Amino acid sequence: MPSPVSGEADRRPPGSVRLVDAQRDVAAELDRLAPVLDALGARFDTAGHELALVGGPVRDAMLGRRHNDLDFTTSARPDEIERLLAGWADATWDIGRAFGTIGSRKGPFQIEITTYRSESYDPTSRKPAVDFGDSLEGDLGRRDFTVNAMAVRVPSRDFVDPYGGVLDLGHGLLRTPNRPEDSFSDDPLRMMRAARFAAQLGFTVDPAVVAAMTSMAERIAIISAERVRDELTKLVLSPYPRLGLSLLVETGLAALVLPELPALILEKDEHHRHKDVYEHTLTVLEQSIDLEDRLGGPDFVSRFAALMHDIGKPRTRRFMGDGTVTFHHHDVVGAKLTRKRMQALKFSGDDIDAVARLVELHLRFHGYGSGQWTDSAVRRYVRDAGDQLARLHVLTRADCTTRNQRKAERLRQTYDDLEERIARLSEQEEMASIRPDLDGTQIMEILDIPPGREVGEAYRFLLELRLDDGPASYDVAKAALLAWWAARD
Repeated sequence: MPSPVSGEADRRPPGSVRLVDAQRDVAAELDRLAPVLDALGARFDTAGHELALVGGPVRDAMLGRRHNDLDFTTSARPDEIERLLAGWADATWDIGRAFGTIGSRKGPFQIEITTYRSESYDPTSRKPAVDFGDSLEGDLGRRDFTVNAMAVRVPSRDFVDPYGGVLDLGHGLLRTPNRPEDSFSDDPLRMMRAARFAAQLGFTVDPAVVAAMTSMAERIAIISAERVRDELTKLVLSPYPRLGLSLLVETGLAALVLPELPALILEKDEHHRHKDVYEHTLTVLEQSIDLEDRLGGPDFVSRFAALMHDIGKPRTRRFMGDGTVTFHHHDVVGAKLTRKRMQALKFSGDDIDAVARLVELHLRFHGYGSGQWTDSAVRRYVRDAGDQLARLHVLTRADCTTRNQRKAERLRQTYDDLEERIARLSEQEEMASIRPDLDGTQIMEILDIPPGREVGEAYRFLLELRLDDGPASYDVAKAALLAWWAARD
């Protein structure tokens, strides 16, 4: 198992960007995008309209990141955008027309073109009132952060940066184009986006932005659960989620959108010694990320389970007379709290079931001791984990944050042994799909009974027998079934 500091060098945020590297990277990216930029720019220019690549694609180009989702802004209105895309784009769609946006696809590129905007929010509304603007600079001024308020005019490739986004990118700083209070009043979700971009880019958040987030945190209440969920998901899947989560806790936003996280900051008692559950949780999250190669890459369910695995501890903490602290059944309590919170945030049923199951099972391995489990117990471990077994392996290993290297190595070796036993039994018994040795039809034939409750009882008996003793022949299973049926009568 990794130590609490394993992978620390890889997790350290970059902090800043060298401007000379940014200039080189953006030039290379613009050359790569030339078939789109030049063709679209020429079409809009000929029609007498301005067009500029804007926002994330410009920022990411300076960071040396390539992607094929391109955002443009233009002086043209939606109907004119649609007309200019006709005959050039492979496909177009207007689902965002109410916000001035027309989408299209050209080869591998997904393109959104939006009319210059000037929008504001009613203080009690979740939706912006959209007014079209008349200049690129005005459009950039309504964007969330200066690093997203840069643009490249096309086809001329003139760079536009009225709010100092390049310098902020160079310093690794998140700052709003105008007063953060005005920005967050217009769209409170931008407070969540600040945390998300800190986690994605590894940037520092300007103190004025932090202060505004803290004083205006309650404004997040007007934002829909779905939009909060989407930002939280992106944050958790970012390279540096600790940065974003810590910012949410520091500003009080977490208390409103994910209150179980700051609740882990348990008050200290000089007479009772226990781990800092909040810091332990963030470390488990980071260590689970270090193990994600087992899952094929970044995995939201695995990361969120790591974040939520101990949220039952505040509810179950008990101080003992000998100075110890217990958290009995925090796994079961935590699973219930996890389910409730994820439902409130409108996560999918599949994600809720998966994360809640992992939280409920995260302590199960500790009953393994030094490998004394019977084959029956190992089968039950696999059966209970179901399709979450690979993630349970990751969570259980990540949950070791001890600095005692001898203890950490012992736990790692013990879990290696459990995984080897699972693999061996799986090879022998196809444990991933454990079923009774007799199916429902065979049960009804042997017992001469119709479909109903008794068939289900017999099926469950045979399943327990299969878990206890492993696979059996038809004759052995039939004899056991008949003996059970006779004893039942």
